[in-house]
Amino acid sequence: MRLSLAVALCFTFLTPAFATPVRIKDLVEFDGVRGNDLVGYGLVVGLNGTGDGLRNSPYTEEIMSNLLERLGVNVSGETLQPKNVAAVFVTASLPPFARAGGRVDVSVSAMGDAKSLLGGTLIMTPLNGADGQIYAVAQGAVLAGGVSAEGEASKVVQGVPTAGVIPAGARVEREVDFDFTRMTSVRLALRTPDFTTAKRIEKGINDEFGAPVALMLDAGTVKVDIGATGIASPAHAIERLEDVEINPESRARVVVDQRSGTIVMGEDVRISRVAVAQGNLTLRIDENPVVVQPNPFADGKTVTVPRTTAGITNEPGKGLAEVDGGANLSEIVAGLNALGVSPHDMIDILKSINAAGALHAEFIVN
Repeated sequence: MRLSLAVALCFTFLTPAFATPVRIKDLVEFDGVRGNDLVGYGLVVGLNGTGDGLRNSPYTEEIMSNLLERLGVNVSGETLQPKNVAAVFVTASLPPFARAGGRVDVSVSAMGDAKSLLGGTLIMTPLNGADGQIYAVAQGAVLAGGVSAEGEASKVVQGVPTAGVIPAGARVEREVDFDFTRMTSVRLALRTPDFTTAKRIEKGINDEFGAPVALMLDAGTVKVDIGATGIASPAHAIERLEDVEINPESRARVVVDQRSGTIVMGEDVRISRVAVAQGNLTLRIDENPVVVQPNPFADGKTVTVPRTTAGITNEPGKGLAEVDGGANLSEIVAGLNALGVSPHDMIDILKSINAAGALHAEFIVN
C-alpha cells in the first residue's frame, strides 16, 4: 500500500546539506594559515586552602622551590607545606599571523589534587610550541568555572572548579616564522573532502578571475596559482576568492543518537523497496502480598504470603508498511511514522533496514 504523509516529530531534517550557496572561506582551510598549540606548566597561588596536598603532589613543592630560587629566595632544606598553591597545566592556541606583543586566551587546569582554583592567580608561565620554543608567557587571575562548598558532613560541587580561563592572559613573545607574502601558490584543503565540491571550487575560482588559476588536485585539495591571478599580493588574491560562493555536495547520511533518540537524515537518503513491521511485547508483574493470621487463641503466628500475577501482552502492530523503492525523505518519514513507533524503535528499524542493504546512505550511530 502507498503511505500518506505523516508528521515526524522525532526527526531533525538536513535539507540539502548545503542547499544555498556557501562561501569558499567556510568550506576550506588555507595552506599555512593555521594556529599552533602551546602548553606549559606553572603555579596558581592565592587559593583559600584548596591547593595541592604536597604529600600527594610532590612536584608542586619542586616547582615552587625552583620558582623561589629564580627569584633569589633560598629554600634549600626547607619543608614547604602551603595549602594555597596548586600546580597547573596551561594551554593556549597561537592564532595565525599573531605578532609579538599580542594577547591570547589561556586555559588553566589543575594537575594535582587541588580542590578548587577559585580566587587564584597564575604566576608567570612560559608556553612552549611543538618545537620546544617559547612563544608566549601567561600570567593573571584565573576565572574558574565552578563552585565548591564543603561542611562537616556534606560537600557540594557545581561545575568544574579545578579548571578555568584567563582571557587575554598570555602575551606573544615570539612570532611563527612564516612569510606569507612570498607564496607563489596556495592550496585549499576542504574540511569535508568531496570530488564534486572540489571541482565546483575550481570552477568558481576560475570564473571569478577569468583564467585557469585553480586546479583540483584531489577530493580534498585545490591549488591556486597566485601569479596567474594577476594580483601581486597573495593576501589580496585570497581575500578575493574567499567570498566566491558555490553549491557544495555532501554524502547521504543518517545519524542517530541512541541516548536522546534523535534521528537526523539528509535529503539525499534513499531506500530500496522494503516492507517493515513492528510490534511490542509488554511484560507486567504485580505483587499483592497477603497477610495471614492464625485463628483466635490458636498456637501460631502472623505471616505474609506472597501473591504474584504475571502476564505478557502482545500489542497489535500496524501490519507491514511498504516504502517504495527510491523513496525520498518525506516518503521514508511517512512510512516509519505510519507504524506508530517511538523514536528509539525507529532507530532499531533504521538499523534493520541498513542491515538488509536497503538503506543507501552512510549510517552513523552515536
